[in-house]
Amino acid sequence: MSKIKIFALGGLNEEGKNMYVVKVDSDIFIFDAGLKYASDKLLGVDYVIPSFDYIKENLKNIKGLFITHGHEKNMGAVCDILREIPTLKVFATKFTANILKKELEDSGIKYKSLVEIDPHKKINFGKNSIFPVRLTHSIPDNVGYALNTLDGTIFYTGNYVFDATMLGPYKADIGKLAYIGKQGVLCLMGESMYADKVGYTSPKNRVYKLIRDTLSHTEDRVIVNVFTAHVSRIEELFNEISKTTRRVVVMGHKLQGIINNILDNDYIKFDRSRIGDLSNINDKDAVILISNEREQPFMNLNRIINGYDKYIKIKDTDTVLFMEPINDYNEKLAIKVVDDISKMGASVVTMSRKDNLLHHASSEDIMLMLDLMNPKYYMPVIGEYRHMIANAKAASHVGMNKENIILKQNGDVALFVNGELKDVKEHIKTDDILIDGNSSKDIGELVLKDRELLSDNGIVIICSTLDKKTKRILAKPEVLTRGFIYVKENSDLIEEMKKIALEVINDNTTDNYVEYNKIKMGIRERLSKYLYEETECRPMIITVIQEV
Repeated sequence: MSKIKIFALGGLNEEGKNMYVVKVDSDIFIFDAGLKYASDKLLGVDYVIPSFDYIKENLKNIKGLFITHGHEKNMGAVCDILREIPTLKVFATKFTANILKKELEDSGIKYKSLVEIDPHKKINFGKNSIFPVRLTHSIPDNVGYALNTLDGTIFYTGNYVFDATMLGPYKADIGKLAYIGKQGVLCLMGESMYADKVGYTSPKNRVYKLIRDTLSHTEDRVIVNVFTAHVSRIEELFNEISKTTRRVVVMGHKLQGIINNILDNDYIKFDRSRIGDLSNINDKDAVILISNEREQPFMNLNRIINGYDKYIKIKDTDTVLFMEPINDYNEKLAIKVVDDISKMGASVVTMSRKDNLLHHASSEDIMLMLDLMNPKYYMPVIGEYRHMIANAKAASHVGMNKENIILKQNGDVALFVNGELKDVKEHIKTDDILIDGNSSKDIGELVLKDRELLSDNGIVIICSTLDKKTKRILAKPEVLTRGFIYVKENSDLIEEMKKIALEVINDNTTDNYVEYNKIKMGIRERLSKYLYEETECRPMIITVIQEV
């Protein structure tokens, strides 16, 4: 019999940053390693990932990192992790592994142990084993993972829907799910994103009617803004284009690479002769594909709007189709982009968040999964807390006992001893890593506070020059400001700031010695108090003292 711990390093009570740990005695299995898109409050931050200190500290016991599919919220942290831990074994299906390889190579990261796996083929780890099961999502080769232990199976769903129309590499193996359920599932870890939505997600996840209407209602160019990770939507687009005489033009190296991957592996059946190049970009019947970017949504579309793209300009005869519903995190930006396009005279087609859902399990999907798996315990994961509560209610509707439904926050441990849930208060330390640019180093809270201060109140710089030998003041303090006040209209304030700075410098300077720290702290404290009394603002204050 075993001692099993389940906890999240990220993904609970938040959208994205999914990373879940299952520890069976001393063996550690990690499922997904995703990112979270940065909010407007995280000034200059590109994205957020979970701290992976736990991985560093327990590397020798980690059997592998198992990725469900190729979306950033589930695998967006892998590159940052492998940059520091290149020996960590990462397991992924073919399509997901291809995406990872490309991202790792583009980032110049040397990795040693990316393992490509097949759905429905068991991977043994001594007394435990992993069995990947294909599930339906918006990207090929999506899997959930069954971790088989002596006390029963721990099953992690990742993201999924039930949609009988999605075939081939998208098709869920319901028979395998039912079989696992009959063998005995100790705990099911099920996604929560759409748990508050009534019914099944399908058919609201399909968008072919909107695409068909858009293509048929215009005789001119159609510019389509796509999200590269949502391959099923690209497939729907290509299927509808194939029913017309239109030609496809793909813009962007990354997007072209994704489409080549899709076509090379026969995930989409499409006549390659229908794919043109930049010479076809002004063709009246062209369908032009532009990708949405991870860190900078609508960046490529904005380049075109602002006239920075040398290949394409938006015409008043164009129609621009947004292939994804507008999300909360980018709503303001999206509305501005739509307005800018409309001002240029082009037509805009957007998707309703109510009528066009992404491939996440709604309440009926969740209840069907629970019926198939019949778990002893159920742990809602992947989503904000309100979604997790809705997920728990769905579990109650199919007969799960309240005491067998596990609601946790990041770091909270669910402990099973001999197949029974124990009441413990153990907590694993978790944290966020804020990624700015290409560095995997956390920029930290202090940097964010400085950025927030600068954005709100600006900066004041005090500069003065001393004689290196005599320590006498050669140049009296000068004041520079950015984002604080207009200097010409505040001469009295500037002069008083200079006076205060000079007093502090004189008080802490002798013939032989200068108290630099006291000068900087003194100027900061006195000016901060003075400026707040005069302006009710607290700018960042920096003092620069140099010797010549």
